[in-house]
Amino acid sequence: MASTVRNIHDHNVIGSEDTVYRYLCPVKKTGSIIGKGGEIAKQIRSETKSNMRINEALPGCEERVVTVYSTSDELNHFGDDGELVCPALDALFKVHDMLVADSNDNDDDDEDLVGKQTVTVRMLVPSDQIGCVIGKGGQVIQNLRTETNAQIRVIKDNLPPCALTLSHDELLQIIGEPLVVREALYQVASLLHDNPSRFQHSLLSSPSTVYPPGGMLMCAPLTSSHRNYTARRDLADATEFCVCFICPAENVGGVIGKGGGFIKQIRQETGATIRVNTSETEEDDSIIFISSKEFYEDQSPTVNAAIRLQERCSEKVGKDTNDSTISTRLLVSSSHIGCLIGKGGAVISEMRSVTRANIRILQKENVPKIAREDEEMVQITGNPDAAMKALTQVILRLRANVFDMNHGLVLLPTSFPYISQVSESSKRSKFAKRDGFKDQDYSKLNSSSKRRNHVS
Repeated sequence: MASTVRNIHDHNVIGSEDTVYRYLCPVKKTGSIIGKGGEIAKQIRSETKSNMRINEALPGCEERVVTVYSTSDELNHFGDDGELVCPALDALFKVHDMLVADSNDNDDDDEDLVGKQTVTVRMLVPSDQIGCVIGKGGQVIQNLRTETNAQIRVIKDNLPPCALTLSHDELLQIIGEPLVVREALYQVASLLHDNPSRFQHSLLSSPSTVYPPGGMLMCAPLTSSHRNYTARRDLADATEFCVCFICPAENVGGVIGKGGGFIKQIRQETGATIRVNTSETEEDDSIIFISSKEFYEDQSPTVNAAIRLQERCSEKVGKDTNDSTISTRLLVSSSHIGCLIGKGGAVISEMRSVTRANIRILQKENVPKIAREDEEMVQITGNPDAAMKALTQVILRLRANVFDMNHGLVLLPTSFPYISQVSESSKRSKFAKRDGFKDQDYSKLNSSSKRRNHVS
């Protein structure tokens, strides 16, 4: 009974005896389990009494992690025979069935094609838990293959970027006809239910230190939700999400590129609107304004563009020319800054711990004159990788706050795409620190407020 109470009231903690599943959902199908304004996800959570988190889509990553977790107590009636299962297993199959149904809706009505339909399930499983699926000498997984006729594999290499390093994730993949895969998934889920991982308490917030090889971040094509869901959407319902970089004046040329080539390229590849606002005096900073009209379940053009522009908008700090430390500055409305602070500074402390970057929030006289009266400055300082991780954390939290999705639906990324970052500016940061706050009632952004210095 105690575990049931904790599960209902403490949505942000996974207990050592809880049941956890991490199901990989293709980005283009996420809309079928989120719904407009999160309606479908909220319904799943309400009906199953489980907790569900959905990772933000990472640039270049084709899957999002759907984490469902609950008490291990078998409280829910499941299937035609009403077998009792834990809430997380019930929620797992609601997610799975919706995604399979979505695939059916998008297929042709040809009976031969329907009969030959193949379903693929991919799940992340910690290494200390996967043994219950494999068994000694591979006996358990072989029995599962024989009994269900499904193709079941455990993959240890070439894992998706969303896999965790701390829990040494492995990828469990099940392929076959819909009913075959469903039976195999049930057998696997039952084994995982009976054998919890000792790492699962960290599955909601642990960062990964594994990065894809290569240099600059390559953004995947912008994909919308599944076809049927998209058809019901009206662009007028989209929400504008924006990010404002403070860019040193000497860096603006690099942002624009020769003949405007670079900024045009970023606009084309991400779909974001990017404006460069310069102040009246050449010595002052400029603002790089990035925005797009978005639906929450889609990849974010603004996030993609901001990550790609961070290198050119940041200033290099440190006297040593070989020092790779950079400083990134953003302007954030006072009405939204609370989501970055948290109660008693809990959120900003967590972001510092996870990213290893120095994150500070500055206000009033410590904010550049180019800012509006109702804006505060977020300053991120660290090596390029740490600064990129911190920027990702900050802007995804801001995005969740703008969409009012910060009450349990959003799970911030557990890994980060690699991006090569070199800043040419050498100015030292000169602003005072502010990182502890009391609870406040943050009002909505006043878009009519004016900047302290004219912006053209």
